[in-house]
Amino acid sequence: MPHDPARVERIKENLAQARARIDAACAKADRDPAGVSLIAVTKTRPAEDVRILASLGLTDVGENRDQEAAPKAAATADLDLTWHFIGQLQTNKARSVASYADVVHSVDRARLARALGDRAAAAGRRLTCLVQVNLDGDSRAGVLGPRGGVDPADAPELADRIAEHEALELGGVMAVAPREGDPYPAFGRLYEVSCLIRDRHPRATAISAGMSSDLEAAIERGATHLRLGAALLGDRGPIVG
Repeated sequence: MPHDPARVERIKENLAQARARIDAACAKADRDPAGVSLIAVTKTRPAEDVRILASLGLTDVGENRDQEAAPKAAATADLDLTWHFIGQLQTNKARSVASYADVVHSVDRARLARALGDRAAAAGRRLTCLVQVNLDGDSRAGVLGPRGGVDPADAPELADRIAEHEALELGGVMAVAPREGDPYPAFGRLYEVSCLIRDRHPRATAISAGMSSDLEAAIERGATHLRLGAALLGDRGPIVG
């Protein structure tokens, strides 16, 4: 079926506006926009939106929930997409996620890393994993944040565990800004963690940070991957398909 022309035009306009924001933020930070990748977060959106995005040249797609991501990935298997899993992940979902995801942003414990690696190896695949870091002000070593993520002090050791697995590649770090306050200093903490990890693993250069509301602060603090949902696809009600 042909795409809905009105929907195509709306997403095209939104994508142009998002890229203009990224370009302006990169200019302010004296960065090359080519060093910032855009991931379209398509949660609650139909597979048709994924197809429209791909037709517009955006093929990095992010999902938060396996029960939505798995069928959507299957429905668009004919497209050359890179699937990013970005939500909190239970270990018992590792088999499913490892079957379609190319990058898992939300690895925050060694047990999950092992499960993903073992499932990927069994499927003959290789996964890129990012260490999710908790940037909330009350984070504590040894304790996962309520939205996932290790305390910054625990991130380098988890990075080592990921890098050790033969079916995993350590990609870098990921975080969500705290719900309250200025995201800029929080993203600064993430950059510091990234530097520590890159000292030990020079290829782990990815910094996944920044969403529709705070992408400028993320870019200023070195983000290499932005996760945009509403800015691209709008605030419509839940639609799954």
